Amino acid sequence: MKKTNKHIGSSFDDFLKEEGILEETQAAAAKKVFALKLMKIMKEKKISKTEMTMRMHTKSRAQLDRLLDPTNTSVTLLTLEKAANAVGKHLEVQLV
Repeated sequence: MKKTNKHIGSSFDDFLKEEGILEETQAAAAKKVFALKLMKIMKEKKISKTEMTMRMHTKSRAQLDRLLDPTNTSVTLLTLEKAANAVGKHLEVQLV
């Protein structure tokens, strides 16, 4: 008797949903993209972490480090918006 793979024909999102980790995985991917883009812009514009902290009007360098950590998903929309504004960009959030 031939074994069939229950995942053949399904999408990766379907697999993640079955495993109960779809939202967590999507959030991690979005945060990683944001952090990497922000670091790239900071490098292009020669913005140091100290200057970035001042531009974001935050007292905590640790908050900026959490924001730049691609694996840390516990960041608020307000912090993301402050970071975007600090480098001359704006944040767009969409439901697609």
